[in-house]
Amino acid sequence: MKYIEIGIGNTWIVRTETELKDGSEFEERGIKGPIIFESFYLRIWLFKTVVIMDSKEGLKKMKKKRNSLKLLLGIQSK
Repeated sequence: MKYIEIGIGNTWIVRTETELKDGSEFEERGIKGPIIFESFYLRIWLFKTVVIMDSKEGLKKMKKKRNSLKLLLGIQSK
């Protein structure tokens, strides 16, 4: 899976995060293709609570172990 995100709170304002089949992941600055659209999402991370509004999976809320502040618009790609 590939996640292309634009927003505040990540290492870069525009980044691509790629998850490999073995569960590892890496991030790169900018938009890296190819992009095969899966869904569009808005992620709001307030301290340990993350709210995700996803065009494919709907509304999700989860808890994380670390505190962070993020506001991101993203595209999920294959």
